[in-house]
Order: sequence, then C-alpha cells, then structure tokens
Amino acid sequence: MANSSSLHAVPQMTSAQAHQAEILQNPFRTYLLGIIIAICGNVLISISLNIQKYAHVRQSQRGSKPYYTSVLWWCGVVLMGIGELGNFAAYGFAPASLIAPLGCVSVIASAVISVVFLKETVWASDIVGGSLAITGTYLLVTFAPHNTTHITAQLVQYYAISWHFLLYLLIETVVFCILLYLYKRRNVKHIVVVMLLVALLASLTVISVKAVSGMITETIKGQLQLIYPIFYIMLVIMVVSCAFQIKFLNQAMKMFDATEVVPINFVFFTASAIVAGIVFYQEFEGLALLNIFMFSFGCLLSFLGVFLIARRRPKIKQPDRNFIAMDRIPGRRHTDKVQPEAESTTYGSLAAKFMCNRAGPTDDS
Repeated sequence: MANSSSLHAVPQMTSAQAHQAEILQNPFRTYLLGIIIAICGNVLISISLNIQKYAHVRQSQRGSKPYYTSVLWWCGVVLMGIGELGNFAAYGFAPASLIAPLGCVSVIASAVISVVFLKETVWASDIVGGSLAITGTYLLVTFAPHNTTHITAQLVQYYAISWHFLLYLLIETVVFCILLYLYKRRNVKHIVVVMLLVALLASLTVISVKAVSGMITETIKGQLQLIYPIFYIMLVIMVVSCAFQIKFLNQAMKMFDATEVVPINFVFFTASAIVAGIVFYQEFEGLALLNIFMFSFGCLLSFLGVFLIARRRPKIKQPDRNFIAMDRIPGRRHTDKVQPEAESTTYGSLAAKFMCNRAGPTDDS
C-alpha cells in the first residue's frame, strides 16, 4: 500500500509546499508592473471605443461607405486589441482580485474622453461617480493582496484538484444549468439572468486567463511551462468560456440598453473574478481583516461610481413611439407596424419622416 501510494506522495508533498515556496512576499516591482499594465490597457480600451464611436458617427454623416472601410475605425480596433492584450498580461503579474476591479478605469477614461473630445454633456452624477470610482480604485490598489505567485503548471494542477475549488465548480455548474434552463426553456429574459450567465462564465475565464498568462510569463523567464497538458487545458477553457461569454453579452446588448448592461456586467464580472481569485488562487490567504474590509469598501465605491457614470450615458436603443407594433394588438400575429393616423397633420409629410427617426423621449409632451 505504501509502495502504491508513493507515486502520489511526492506530488502531494511538493504541491503542499508549492504555495509557500512559490509566493514572493511584497514583490513591489512585479505588483506595480501588473497594475500599470492593467491601467494602461483599460485606458487604451476606452480610447479605442470612443475612436470607433467617432468613426461610426462620421461615416453615418457622410453616408457613403460602410464603417469598416474607415481607417480610423480600424485604428480603434487595433488599440482595443492592444488594450485587451495588456489586460491579459497583467494577470501574470498581479492578483486576479485586483486586475478585474481596475476595469472601472476604462469607464472613467471613457467618460472623460466623451466629454472632452465628443462634446457630451457633463452631469453632476458624472463628477460624483468619477470621484467615487477613483477613490475606490485607490483603496483597491492600497489594500488588495500584495502577494504575487509564480504561476507554474504544478501549482495550477494543485489548485485545480483542491476540494474548495471542486466544490465551487460544482455549485457554479448547478447554478449555471438552472439559469440556462430558465433562459432557454422558460424564456426568462431578465437582465439579471443573462448577466449572471456571463458572470459565471467570466469566473472560469479569469481563472484560465491568469493560469495561461502566468505560465507564459514563467516560460519567457526561462522555466518552460508549455510542455504540460494543463497549459492547453486552461487555454481551451479560456477560449470556450470567452466565446460563450461574448455570445451572452451580445444577446444582452440586443435586449437591453447599454446603460443597463455596462454597470451590471462590471459589478457581476468583478465579483465573480474576486471570488474566483479567492477560491482558486487563494489570494486572500493571510490577508488582514482591515485589508479585506477596505478592499470590499473600495469595490463598493467603484460599483457606485460606475453606476452613476453609466446612468447618464446616451441611450443606444430608443423605442419608436410613432409606430405601434402589430404583435402588441390582441389577435394579431404580424410583426409589421401601423402607420400614423391619416387625420394627423403630419401624415404623409416630410415632417412625419423626420419624426419617425427622432428619439422617443422628445415625443412626449
């Protein structure tokens, strides 16, 4: 019996010591590098989104060529790719529970760029929200776990078979199946249901992204990690979870307005990323109670700031109140729309065509 278990004894012994040996206490330069990369990546993402938005507006005004023929639009796409690559690399240097909340930097930068360059209106809620988000970001950086772990293939394998992660994975799978059943079979199209599906997938994405990024970082440093099967398992999980996450997120953007999707997605994604970092990578192990409280308070301030900033953003999806959908009339199954009354003063006139393209809220008087 002892001989048969000797093969398992060595990995267990080295894995138990791995968490103690692989952690560097207060590696300031590595920790700071991850923060800087994440902030720069999020700023680039916000710049790219506003560049693409400006390209859309300019092309729609010209009305000559599709937006994807614009050089400016492609510049925005390239910047977004660089920003996402920076976020990916940041997971290899800093804890996942810190990198995910720093996504609020993108919201703050996007609001500033929209006001300065796109001449959008500044509201009091924008100023208050930005102040709260910046304060929350400062608390996150100050009180987040400062321990940086060398993510090796052996360490990822050890974390993947730990009982707390297996229990977490079981609970997450059950909840995901229930939500998917409600969404697909029961046709429950509530925004919370869709965003929870995205968040549950995001937790797997964060775990796999940090694992892949960390192993690539160690490989670049000279410790080859790409020969282990766990690297490719995590790579597949990363790609699949990202694909389905984008799928559900796009469905949410079609059903709901961006001012609702963006803040809820940020809150749910951040919470799932923090929980994933705590459960899988044990990032809060040994952290003082004061640090945990202030870190949680920083997250709360960031959440409130993002909500205040996003609530005043221009709505993308506007209901057309000049037409009545046929499927809303009892006994009708058509999807056509009823034209305005012929007795209307604007019926058939050029003014009616402009009114059909005008935003809904301005039609109420």
